[in-house]
Amino acid sequence: MSEEYYLTTNGRERLQAELENLKGPARQEIAKRLRAAIQMGDLSENADYHAAKESQAFLEGRIQEIEHLLQNSILIDESIDSRDIIELGAYVTFQEGEEPPETYQIVGAKEADPRQGRISNESPFGSAILGKRVGDEVEARTPAGTVRLKILEIK
Repeated sequence: MSEEYYLTTNGRERLQAELENLKGPARQEIAKRLRAAIQMGDLSENADYHAAKESQAFLEGRIQEIEHLLQNSILIDESIDSRDIIELGAYVTFQEGEEPPETYQIVGAKEADPRQGRISNESPFGSAILGKRVGDEVEARTPAGTVRLKILEIK
């Protein structure tokens, strides 16, 4: 049985664009590099050839990874106007103690990027706040210790 991955519409579009680039221009560029390296002769000691083959292997692996993600993805419904509880796709504002409030979107693990305001539903904060409501206080167990969060807003 395949693992399922949660993706937002934007996340799915980004992956599809990356896949198109990898299958088109990126593959063509590596093919050019390989042809040029092969024309140099003796492949056993040709560093350009070995580097191009390594790049090709990485590219093909990434193509397979993205295709797998897209085939096994579940699209997160972000169209809900009003949310009472925190679920995938929600934008949540919470506060840790006296720190300034922070707002994040809850996304699947493959799309998480805290610096861009997206945390995973599997992360300590994400899993702690899923299913909670405005006003709830939760504890998130992190590698640095337990953190107490207050839910301020859900969009």
